[in-house]
Amino acid sequence: MRGIWLVAVLILAAFAASCQTMSKEECAVADWRVIGEQDGAAGYAPQQRFAQHAKSCQKAGVAADQSTWYQGYQQGLPRYCTPLNGLEQGQAGRSYANVCPPELDAGFRSGYDLGRRYNEKKSEISGLESRIRSAEDSNRSTEGLIREGKIEAREAERLMRDNRRDIRDWNRDIGRLEGELGRIEYEMDTFRYTAASASAAVN
Repeated sequence: MRGIWLVAVLILAAFAASCQTMSKEECAVADWRVIGEQDGAAGYAPQQRFAQHAKSCQKAGVAADQSTWYQGYQQGLPRYCTPLNGLEQGQAGRSYANVCPPELDAGFRSGYDLGRRYNEKKSEISGLESRIRSAEDSNRSTEGLIREGKIEAREAERLMRDNRRDIRDWNRDIGRLEGELGRIEYEMDTFRYTAASASAAVN
């Protein structure tokens, strides 16, 4: 019972630490404009992020400056809300907190949605590859049981035949998905080139 209690305490401590965005020392010397700019550039949801900072610094006896932080946040946000960063965020499977202003949101989302399509196809392929490995492991285990006389051969052959059929189907699906992934990768290359050219023209 004592061991279970200790594990629960450790889990709660780890959870509390994960919610702690700033240390006591960081709160004491905080430049709230810079912190806000960094948070904007990272695309954090503003209300939730500032509330986490405020909670962390309250424990340290320091009041967080919301007005100055938000000014910095607005300055950092355009660095996050670019089409190319949208592509990167979507490709990595990260969530989007709908923080980009209307004039930047469309460009960000065009990249983000394309990146998400890539991420989803990769995840589908990975899932099928995992199924194939499991089915192959199952067949090897079944073959071992047959050699040891621990399973009826006819039933074992039926199980292995079903697995082989599934493996063929999954490999066919992987081939189709890889074709779709290749087309998305081509779209991504075109998108990167177009976005980089547009950025260079503005600058």
